[in-house]
Amino acid sequence: MNTILAGVLAYLIGSVSFAVVVSKLFGLSDPRTYGSKNPGATNVLRSGNKAAAVLTLLGDAVKGWFAVWLATHYAEQFNLDDGSIALVAIAVLLGHLWPVFFKFVGGKGVATAAGVLIGINAWLGVATLMTWLVIAFAFRYSSLAALIAAIFAPLYYGMLFGPDVKLLAVFVMSGLLVYRHSQNIVNLMKGKESKIGSKKK
Repeated sequence: MNTILAGVLAYLIGSVSFAVVVSKLFGLSDPRTYGSKNPGATNVLRSGNKAAAVLTLLGDAVKGWFAVWLATHYAEQFNLDDGSIALVAIAVLLGHLWPVFFKFVGGKGVATAAGVLIGINAWLGVATLMTWLVIAFAFRYSSLAALIAAIFAPLYYGMLFGPDVKLLAVFVMSGLLVYRHSQNIVNLMKGKESKIGSKKK
């Protein structure tokens, strides 16, 4: 029962869409109405407000980290095992992708997934983030960086800890990220994908 409750709480935490909340606080347009229509930091950056984009990025990452930290910190008190923490990791990402508070229209999960990985293990998170940064700076495509980081994340986990239930969770998260970037994959292949920092239309 505690595992189910932890999963539900994690989903609700993930359902807080910082792109929408921050944009409203800054008096910006709803990020679901311009650019890629994705409520995430990259699309908020297209509004031209870098501070709003940074706050969105941090908020989405922190909620992923916070959900995993809560489950880990109170694991002994509430009898949560590694399987419970794996469920929490997936649930908070699902909340971001399909948030109950925003009509199930969510972001693509990159920042939240990064926060989850940091919550699982700091070195895992750093390795995955560095992969994203290298590809993003080299090619200027946030989606391409996210896809490559998603592919490498399970490999990093496997090298650090070997096969376990949390590795399964990382695989599931990577699969969700690739799925949410399916249109971006098409755009990349057609040469139509927007680059980081491009203005909204």
